Amino acid sequence: MTATEQTLEQLLRSQAGIWRGLRSQTNAYPVIHSGFSELDSALPGGGWPASGVLEILSPNLGIGELSLLLPAMASISRAGRWIAWIAPPHQAYAPGLLQANIDLAYVLTVACRQADDIPWSLEKLLRSGRCGMALAWPKRLSDHQTRRLQLAAEAGGALAVLFKKQRNGSAYAALSLQVQPSANGLTLNILKARGSLQRESVLIPN
Repeated sequence: MTATEQTLEQLLRSQAGIWRGLRSQTNAYPVIHSGFSELDSALPGGGWPASGVLEILSPNLGIGELSLLLPAMASISRAGRWIAWIAPPHQAYAPGLLQANIDLAYVLTVACRQADDIPWSLEKLLRSGRCGMALAWPKRLSDHQTRRLQLAAEAGGALAVLFKKQRNGSAYAALSLQVQPSANGLTLNILKARGSLQRESVLIPN
């Protein structure tokens, strides 16, 4: 091994937040099945990352993006871990969550008075070890903030879901999706996926 290769290998070992692109299946990351076979087959490992930052880009709120997460939320709540909603733009609809088999005893809503409180609250919950998924709708995050969230999620074994209109602070996200409504359902464009260099589009039917 050359000196350059040794230096690079040392850097990769010391910096857990570095995204390495293509990885072999033997080093696959733990996942949570999404509940949609079409999506699982397109995602590395066969599901949402069990820990890390998931970025969902959509032109508008309420186009069905939350429905993509309901099966995973049900699985997380059955495991006795929190699903935290950080400063949601609308109140979570409890009857809909119950219909999706989500245990409301593990649904936590956190109010944030200022935008700066959102990444702070996210990081604390992700590191707690009791939170399985945390959802937030930040207007803007820097790469540095996203990296902190990624490391906190890995430390606590949790999934941070960031709903955005624009792709900013995405350098350290484990998974980045663009969601668009279509006549037959939702079209998902995989922009970046930890563990794969492949880009795919998936249709989730109505």
